[in-house]
Amino acid sequence: MVPELLDRATAEEYASWFRALADPSRVQIVEYLARQGTPLSVGAIVSAVGLAQSTVSQHLKILTEVRFVLVEAVGNARHYRINTACVACFPSAADVVMGRPAPSPIGGCG
Repeated sequence: MVPELLDRATAEEYASWFRALADPSRVQIVEYLARQGTPLSVGAIVSAVGLAQSTVSQHLKILTEVRFVLVEAVGNARHYRINTACVACFPSAADVVMGRPAPSPIGGCG
């Protein structure tokens, strides 16, 4: 019996997640926001990761496109927070790609 191939739409979504985390600075930003548990300004993130504001903003743009990070308007500023629902799906994506069964349903992501 031939194993069933992962459907294309799911493979494309997982690939976008892996691409978003293909930069060590983005991994650090995601990890930092996950540990903080509260929305942060770009300035606070810049201070934590030690990169230029324009670089952090570009990384945040990529992370918001795949919804690992959510943005909230606070007056004229934008604050960023981790999307816990999406991040919770990521281990499932890695498990499925590596041929293991997903530990939980993949709902609420993307």
